[in-house]
Amino acid sequence: MAQASPVMRDILGRMDRYNKALTSFQSNVTMVKWDSLLNANDTYEGTASYLPKSSKNPMAVRIDWSKPAVEQMAVRGDQYELYRPRLNQVIKGKTNSAKSNGAAGGALAFMSMSKAQLQANYTVRYIGQEAISGGTQTWHLELTPKTPTSYKTAEIWVDSDGLPRQAKVTEKNNDTTTVLLQNVRTNVTLNASIFKLDYPKNAKIVNG
Repeated sequence: MAQASPVMRDILGRMDRYNKALTSFQSNVTMVKWDSLLNANDTYEGTASYLPKSSKNPMAVRIDWSKPAVEQMAVRGDQYELYRPRLNQVIKGKTNSAKSNGAAGGALAFMSMSKAQLQANYTVRYIGQEAISGGTQTWHLELTPKTPTSYKTAEIWVDSDGLPRQAKVTEKNNDTTTVLLQNVRTNVTLNASIFKLDYPKNAKIVNG
């Protein structure tokens, strides 16, 4: 089995050590969504703040998109909110069924999984060493869910520290969402209040 190879043990070990030492991070984030039917990409850029799951709180993520439009997204556990100021609209739903910019929360979830979670939920295959955008050298892994999910496969690119710097989710219709982290700053002080979006009371609420 690939999981038993020395390379796989090394990668998963690094991921586990990084995961256990991580208390928070902030980074730049780029998301590319590919529509398999139209054969077209949409690219989004912004910044991300992250708190891992703890015994008291679920995983928390905030993304402030700046391109192509200003939008704010917050994730707690498997629930997300996406605020679109130009429409005065808030989309709420679960990350595993999210469309548009909300899908980033689902992809980011792979970046916080422990070795035990990965091995319990996925068949992990080592693809090889690759340089991602920006030149960072990584190990490329493919994750195939052991039980039915809303997507076919996921892929992660893990750096030498054990951080998945890039994640890609392939849906059953072959659409993909790829999230890339750059300029990562770990174990920074974050106020928990930033993970609660502040939007007008008259904003229109839409189920995602």
